[in-house]
Amino acid sequence: MPELPEVEALRVFLDDHLVGKEVARVLPLAISVLKTYDPPLSALAGGAVTSVSRHGKFLDIGVGPLHLVTHLARAGWLQWKDSFPATPPRPGKGPLALRTVLSGGDGFDLTEMGTTKRLAVHLVRDPSEIPGVARLGPDPLADSFDRDAFAALLDGERRQIKGALRDQSLIAGIGNAYSDEILHVAKMSPFKRTNSLGEDDITHLYTALRTTLEDAVARSSGLAAGKLKAEKKSGMRVHGRAGAPCPVCGDTILEVSFSDSSLQYCPTCQTGGKPLADRRLSKLLK
Repeated sequence: MPELPEVEALRVFLDDHLVGKEVARVLPLAISVLKTYDPPLSALAGGAVTSVSRHGKFLDIGVGPLHLVTHLARAGWLQWKDSFPATPPRPGKGPLALRTVLSGGDGFDLTEMGTTKRLAVHLVRDPSEIPGVARLGPDPLADSFDRDAFAALLDGERRQIKGALRDQSLIAGIGNAYSDEILHVAKMSPFKRTNSLGEDDITHLYTALRTTLEDAVARSSGLAAGKLKAEKKSGMRVHGRAGAPCPVCGDTILEVSFSDSSLQYCPTCQTGGKPLADRRLSKLLK
């Protein structure tokens, strides 16, 4: 799933490739992709792209007074095209979900692999009309998101820190992968309770959060859209690396599986050497 660093890199890439160009047409090619109907996508034709911005994991392309807002979900991606075939694609065939063609002949496709279709596209006059955007918490890379702001968000929370980091209404943009990475850098168990964090723990976790995201953004900076997935994967220390050695201590990275996702961690770095039980057991193995 694209998370804050990848969406930020896409924002920078599209800002360079889209702003100032005219939209020729936008074609929805999967019945599930478009979540709004007023205004229609045809309203974008002839409009100039004025801005590209990001709200958490949402990508926002401004076209005149309208906003084409995309959430790539778990299996979605953006593919830049310098040109398109003369024959329009057939709707419902393959992973292609939406095509945006510029007047110069270039543009981008939105694609989604797999059978579970969650990629979402909204055309709105104000991004706050989208419930997922309206409920977002603060951006963790904003200048105002300092250590005290982070501590204030956690105050009163009583849940696992892994879940808190992934909660978009608490902090915008962090998903499964980067929450694993942040907790590894912080040397903290994903099952540690937020209400058990001391002042030093909060400081250490905040520093790990900022450095992990900032480093990931820096690695992705300047890359073409097609190279961002590989960069994300290659930069992971623990996420997606179950069975591999920890790059810090050499211990074997372990995994906890859930019904629709999994997390990875290093027992030596994060849990005092103890493997975590499957959360269906709801406790540490002893």
